[in-house]
Amino acid sequence: MAAPARARARVAGLRRRQDAAAARPWDGAPGRPGERRASDVVLDMGWGRLVFGHTFADQRGVLEALRAEESGRRDIACYVPNPQVLVGVSPHELFIDPSYTYRLPLHTYRQRRDAVRDVEVRTLQAREELDEVNRIYATAGMVQADVDVMWANQRTRTFTHLVALDQRTGRIIGAVTGVDHALAFRDPENGASLWCLAVDGQAAPPGTGEALVRRLAERYLARGRAYLDLSVLHSNTGAITLYRKLGFHLAPPVCVKRKNPINQPLYAPLPSGLDELNPYARIIADEALRRGLRVAVTDAASGEMRLHSGSRSVLTRESLSELTSAVAMSRCDDKRVTRRLLAGAGLAVARGAEVTGADPERLQGGALEAARALLAEVGDVVVKPARGEQGRGITVGAPTDEALVAAVRHALAYCPDVLVEERVEGEDLRVVVIDHEVVAAAVRRPAAVVGTGRDPVEELVRRQSRRRQQATGGESSIPLDATTAAVVREAGWSMDDVLPRGHVLPVRRTANLHTGGTIDDVTARLHPALGEAARAASRAIGIPVTGVDLLVPDVEGPAHVVIEANERPGLANHEPQPTAQRFVDLLFPETRRSPQR
Repeated sequence: MAAPARARARVAGLRRRQDAAAARPWDGAPGRPGERRASDVVLDMGWGRLVFGHTFADQRGVLEALRAEESGRRDIACYVPNPQVLVGVSPHELFIDPSYTYRLPLHTYRQRRDAVRDVEVRTLQAREELDEVNRIYATAGMVQADVDVMWANQRTRTFTHLVALDQRTGRIIGAVTGVDHALAFRDPENGASLWCLAVDGQAAPPGTGEALVRRLAERYLARGRAYLDLSVLHSNTGAITLYRKLGFHLAPPVCVKRKNPINQPLYAPLPSGLDELNPYARIIADEALRRGLRVAVTDAASGEMRLHSGSRSVLTRESLSELTSAVAMSRCDDKRVTRRLLAGAGLAVARGAEVTGADPERLQGGALEAARALLAEVGDVVVKPARGEQGRGITVGAPTDEALVAAVRHALAYCPDVLVEERVEGEDLRVVVIDHEVVAAAVRRPAAVVGTGRDPVEELVRRQSRRRQQATGGESSIPLDATTAAVVREAGWSMDDVLPRGHVLPVRRTANLHTGGTIDDVTARLHPALGEAARAASRAIGIPVTGVDLLVPDVEGPAHVVIEANERPGLANHEPQPTAQRFVDLLFPETRRSPQR
């Protein structure tokens, strides 16, 4: 059966089961004295199934239910009586999850009088919103869900899917799921549970997670439920602090899971140094471990590690590996060489001029002759070091001779050779190409803040910078420097001004992620001509993994200019696209996963 047909059949079966449950002669109240709860209850959540262990007559049934787990999913057996006995029956298959169960007695819950600023929590309203929910799941390192299953669930009262919106931008920034135990299996204890709390670390205002938990608790309080349970990893101290603040306390139940590749970090010793890796290396290490590969961290600070499959091994540094030749790497390293190779392959590149061997203190005469001629012809230029990364030394916009001299002098502080290019307007598009195939595409935007109507620009920058640091493990932050102040001033504001509510103010010139830039996935919208240009660039350079940068007026149109190619693109920036999966496919094709059934 083809994959789409299997998916349709799966959802149709789910709906039949839900309809059958809804047709039972039962009013939805908790179990009455003498009334038996439903038996062998398993709920498909989309990302995996909840196996309610206390509804099974014996533990053999729980074991068989867990054995039916689908590849790429994470099933959870909860409320299992004597879980240690269940694990003891099949210790090679099962383990007790290293998480805590927290319970909120709803009769003790106290509502918050003031709403969380700028956050609206409401019920999921459209199937398309689940794509945003999956995006947030991916950035939080969670298993993504089957959208069809989640949408079918949403149409029943057993499940409650809530989303949080940033009222200033209208974007979905968080999600949570609730399960009503009374409706699911006639729970005599009249309880409910919370699953998959996730917020967008880049954009969610402070308090978003709290707002989601509170609203879910209030929904079940209004239904007359007795408690709200949740499971939280023992090391998630931030979440545990929030739950305790809201009145949750430790409860006895534990969860049991299968020893599958997704769960491996929870039951097997982690390689030494794994927790010290940055997000760009960690995403690759986690994917390798999921496939049963051995990971040896050789230098955590640089993201270097060796991946082993049997007797074969490959050394990697984030997305750079031994498969990238020194020649290919040098072609990316020198932007002048990159530009010549791309132009020679017939690709559209910005007009440019080179400044070589200039004395920063004597930028007169012939040193800038070609650059000045280019400026006179095009009216505005971008100046960048010929070698460099993370946006260091780049000036976007030098429309005068004075600005050109200052920009070249700035670039020379980072590299003795400078490239001056025509400034081309358009969106900053990064296309990730692995094995000469497009895997992901995203528009990168300069760091920006959103006005609250209360806070000055400087405070907004500090807050957004903290969010970016937390979301990227310290890899991204917005510098509070002269450049930020200048960009704000050029937009007609000062750092002390209070931005109107909802006003979006860019605070950096470049879209570099290391200086707080953000990234929006556009893979599904990418015009075929842009994808072909990125593939052609990877072939011209002869590089197996690259991030090709283009300037485009519209990602859905063919017009473009290729700017450069990066030999070590940050794969973690492009979730939920399968960048890490395709990278490990390239390194170890024998571990490539077969299509999910």
